[in-house]
Amino acid sequence: MPFDQRVTSAPPPSGTSPPAPRTSSRDPRPGLSGLSPAELAGWFDEHGEPRYRVRQVSDALWRAMAGSADELRTLPSPLRYELERDFRLDTMSSTDLRLGDGSQTEKALHTLSDGALVESVLMHYPARPGRRERHTLCISSQAGCAVGCPFCATGELGFTRDLEAAEMLDQVRHAARRLGASGKRLTNVVFMGMGEPLLNLDLVLAAIQALSDPERFGLGARHITVSTSGVVPGMQRLTALGPQFTLAVSLHAARDPLRDVLVPLNRRWPVAEVVAAARDHARATGRRISYEVTMISGVNDTDADARAMADLLRGDHAHVNLIPMNPVAHTPWEASPMPVIEGFAGVLRGAGIATTVRRNRGQEIGAACGQLAAERGAQPTAPVVLRRRERLLAESAAALRGERDRRPLAAGVGD
Repeated sequence: MPFDQRVTSAPPPSGTSPPAPRTSSRDPRPGLSGLSPAELAGWFDEHGEPRYRVRQVSDALWRAMAGSADELRTLPSPLRYELERDFRLDTMSSTDLRLGDGSQTEKALHTLSDGALVESVLMHYPARPGRRERHTLCISSQAGCAVGCPFCATGELGFTRDLEAAEMLDQVRHAARRLGASGKRLTNVVFMGMGEPLLNLDLVLAAIQALSDPERFGLGARHITVSTSGVVPGMQRLTALGPQFTLAVSLHAARDPLRDVLVPLNRRWPVAEVVAAARDHARATGRRISYEVTMISGVNDTDADARAMADLLRGDHAHVNLIPMNPVAHTPWEASPMPVIEGFAGVLRGAGIATTVRRNRGQEIGAACGQLAAERGAQPTAPVVLRRRERLLAESAAALRGERDRRPLAAGVGD
């Protein structure tokens, strides 16, 4: 069967989403898209097949975006059977697609072979004066996330596991296939979905290699962005490798007491260390750092926060994106009003820092990271929700007074 996909234009009524299928273990077959050209050639050599078969399969995967053995029409049937026996042509068991913003935003909820849920978001940007048409895909690198940022729906899910390279690449192939049906092509891929990419760095790098390989997906490295909440050793490793893709840092606050609350990883790598690592990366690669700031009313949008961020980033090769917080269940906060965000942006611009105010996309389809997956998960009880809201309010109030969060990090975060 080709890619399994269901399309809706808005979320189903509360309580009507079917539960995600669960299996005891993952399909042991590797995803075919995750194989390097050398690995694929080695498989054909072992089976006594000519090398031109490698090109036929690669074309089917990366040009036709084949999702099943039946679509490998240039191969004889017995060879298709052997490939399907040893590999998965699609690592997604199913995909639920929701459309929003007049079909300008497409949110996909992918179910993996073990029942784990991950999300990708395809955003379309029409051409405008001085800028060409863009089609940007945000993909996940992990199922769930261990960092636990309290304004992020993925943080509510906890961490399930790292994604395989093929599971990241198949998110791209799904979106590319949809675009290809209308003669369009992906222009940008960002690793900003579920998970912390630098905590799954080896496999993220393998996926990027496939995306930027002219013989595979063929997307220029400068059209790929990797986000991090501040895993300093991973940032330093990227700097040593010298990649040309864009590094984005989820900053959210420039003062340690507040960032401890908003980005718990800050208790392992404080904000000054994170920005220093980003500064080194910009200096070594010549690439501008992108800083992402989720704007939360009365929490991180104060004049003091704007001045602290301006002081922290002044003179850096950087660009700041200010993004109103998407509403997230079980969180007591809400988005900053747009006049407040514009005022915050004015302080940064006054310090010579390039700043963009972003508008949210796809709110009616749960387009914020982790929202659809959270819908499918078990809902916490009312007392748990109340305790969480009270804790977040107390922690943010303490942070605004300048008190640091001294609690230990959860196991596995920042090791």
